[in-house]
Amino acid sequence: MNDLPGLVGIVPRKELWNVIKNQRWYHIPVESAPKNINEIKYLAFYFPSVFGRDLRFKVIYYSAINDIEIKKRIQLFSDEIEHPRRNSEYYQMHLDEIRELPRPILSMRWRRIVHIPTTLKRLLLAEEINDLYWTSQLEEKMYRALKRHNIFPERQYVVRINKQCYFLDFCIFCKKANIDLECDGERYHTMPDALTRDRIRNNQLTSFGWSVLRFSGSDVRNHLRDCIKIVERTIYNLKGLV
Repeated sequence: MNDLPGLVGIVPRKELWNVIKNQRWYHIPVESAPKNINEIKYLAFYFPSVFGRDLRFKVIYYSAINDIEIKKRIQLFSDEIEHPRRNSEYYQMHLDEIRELPRPILSMRWRRIVHIPTTLKRLLLAEEINDLYWTSQLEEKMYRALKRHNIFPERQYVVRINKQCYFLDFCIFCKKANIDLECDGERYHTMPDALTRDRIRNNQLTSFGWSVLRFSGSDVRNHLRDCIKIVERTIYNLKGLV
């Protein structure tokens, strides 16, 4: 099966789903779009709570992308002449036929989702939202190992502390406190600026009751069993999984 790049985008309002279905395009602000936006071949859609029981917290539909171009918001929504972002640039993704996935992909717990980097293969095989993420080989290796040990984390989980958003590689919910589990590549882990940011981030999370575990690329590749033992011990000390 071709593992072509894909993206899951949120559909925040019902009227936008009508645009997607009837006009077959989706838009993403240029400033917040994924770096590989022009490489993405497939787009799927995540529905939040506003869509009601049948659709909410699920990915059900997807489409191939025919073309991507940049337009100002006012070109996309001509009736929004007073919108504060009317002159901002957006990627307009022109879509092929919108199809239904072999099975709905559910979010197992409520969470904030913006965009999910994925692949066509994952869209067709995923059983739940966290199976969709494609971020790095290190994270994928850790994710599979956690699942083999009946630990089912939330990936790229967003935590807001003092108006600052942190994206956690893995969030593990425990009874006493939650775990932020991070997998760091060697190059990133040894950069002075990154180390400073990580220290500030770790201190913030810890001060708000989080338990932070960080593993290097070498840890994950060569000592994965030891990593999992540390995670299991931390879960035990935090009174078990929720």
